[in-house]
Amino acid sequence: MKRLADKVVIIYGRGTVGVSVAEAFAREGAKVVITGHNEVDALNEAAVRQHLDGVAKKEGRVDVSFNAIGLPQKGIQGTALTELPVESYMLPVVTYTRSHFITATAAARQMAGQGSGVILAHTPSASRTSPPFVGGMIPAWSALEAFYRSLSAECADSGVRTVCLYTTGIPETTLIDEVWEIHGKAHGVSYEQFNARMEGMTHRKRLTTLKELTDAAVFAASDEGSAISGTILNLTAGMVIY
Repeated sequence: MKRLADKVVIIYGRGTVGVSVAEAFAREGAKVVITGHNEVDALNEAAVRQHLDGVAKKEGRVDVSFNAIGLPQKGIQGTALTELPVESYMLPVVTYTRSHFITATAAARQMAGQGSGVILAHTPSASRTSPPFVGGMIPAWSALEAFYRSLSAECADSGVRTVCLYTTGIPETTLIDEVWEIHGKAHGVSYEQFNARMEGMTHRKRLTTLKELTDAAVFAASDEGSAISGTILNLTAGMVIY
């Protein structure tokens, strides 16, 4: 039996991660609604609520929400904090926290009313390892993890779970191509050398794959993951240890 049979899923963001998770969910039997900025602005509270209410009215429920929005990293990463304009530092902090607050609270209201639901997010290992030249991304990702812990504390007794999928950089994504180039230049090494450095920080000397992320997303969204809420699902292969 497919693990997400008849589940109704909303995914915000048509980047590599959003599309890949959507495809994995569909293979497991879910009905997936995926939106990009042109369909639903995930920074617009009224637009998100209207869209989610429309899906819930049509399908009868919303079982999973996954915010996979992203920002181009040029001008955000690769610059020392002492040289970074405040606007560049604050851009990811404001953008990510606003969008996730909007999409997650909209989903939580619907899910609490129906008595069940899962809200997913993706946060990279930099939120805990705090490498240099990452700008406002570290506080942005850290804030998301704190927000989802708080949301679980308030909503889990209504059947709503929250899970942050916690990975290294994922080599198959186009965003990592951009980020590795930025950091290679900032550290004075080649793309390949920086990638090898990041691989070396894991126990298995290999970064998280896209399939490992999508498999974990399916597990977390399914009934098999019913005991996981208010925490991260650590897929960093030892880069971050608890």
